[in-house]
Amino acid sequence: MPDPLDSAEFSQDPYPLLAALRERGPVQQVRTANGRTTWVVTGWAQARSAMADARLSKDTARYFAGRPSTRDLAPAVSRTMLATDPPDHGRLRKLAMQAFTPAAVARLEPRIREIAEGLADSLADGGSADLVEEFAVPLPIAVISELLGVPEHDRAAVRRWSDDLFSAADPDTVDRASHAISDYMTALIAARRDALDDDVLSALIAARDDEDRLTEPELVSLAVLLVVAGHETTANLIGNGMLALLDDDALLARLRADLSLLPAAVEEFLRHDSPLTLATFRYAREPLDLGGVRIAAGDVVLVSPGGANRDPARFPDPDAVRLDGPAGHLSFGHGPHHCLGAALARTEARIAFEVLLTRFPDMRPTADPGALNWRRTRLMRGLATLPVTLAP
Repeated sequence: MPDPLDSAEFSQDPYPLLAALRERGPVQQVRTANGRTTWVVTGWAQARSAMADARLSKDTARYFAGRPSTRDLAPAVSRTMLATDPPDHGRLRKLAMQAFTPAAVARLEPRIREIAEGLADSLADGGSADLVEEFAVPLPIAVISELLGVPEHDRAAVRRWSDDLFSAADPDTVDRASHAISDYMTALIAARRDALDDDVLSALIAARDDEDRLTEPELVSLAVLLVVAGHETTANLIGNGMLALLDDDALLARLRADLSLLPAAVEEFLRHDSPLTLATFRYAREPLDLGGVRIAAGDVVLVSPGGANRDPARFPDPDAVRLDGPAGHLSFGHGPHHCLGAALARTEARIAFEVLLTRFPDMRPTADPGALNWRRTRLMRGLATLPVTLAP
């Protein structure tokens, strides 16, 4: 039978299914294409609890050990920091966190603005544009690539591999992309060892070579995770947020009149149309109760930030965009796996919206929102394109 979480309809609009599941209860079982079942958590309180519950493991290597599989994911992709538990997770997170502290992000802000203004200059050369292809994606890719020292001529390939990693339609495409990006980062690390620089990748190499705090596979895996996660969710945030803005003339006018509201708007865009529909894999180490159901040891649990962020028990009128609603969205997670790049994503998005709103006051969409195509993926929530006109 088809897997509802892997359907084209779910990629195009996941919210009807998530709402239907939540109406039956905040934690529900879904039968997947292989005949197995997965628990899906769509209630806000239950999702927040699950994200911080140590009984729900993210150690995929342990879960799949000894299980037959036809997949060929590269270990650098299948065993990232996101797929580890303490104490390894804490050790890896501490090494990566140095580049994403609020102070470190504040130092990056002038360069982020410079990149955003440069992309806006390129947009201004034409009367129309695709905001996803020409702005929302290139901005975070440029920022994370500079942080990691990925040469400009390689960034298109990195983006293509990253897109393929989240493809819900073809497992073989995902597997091939995992090896391609793993091989690329392995080669980049080898080249950087001969010419260390003032970038994050060089710092991680030093931690591996001088202090022995990373194994070589962990180094490659961490590099892959940073380059992929460092742009995927931010690109979706910018695209999804601009779509919401362009569909709401009153909110658009309000933000243009008062740019100080942008931080609050970014938080609401994160809640209203989360860049992450489903969080990555968890499984129960032991039996536990969650949301009124009994989850058995070994059961797979998928927490849905997209579903939890529209839980009416937490957010009144959850399908509307409101700057005065309650705080507490789960788009960056909660607990030990809270997104370490959250501060960077918020800063990039705030600058992106500010630049677009001030540079293009007459921007309008050229397609009906209901006719737009979304990326074919179960985890991420992002537009494939967002065509606009920039002037009357």
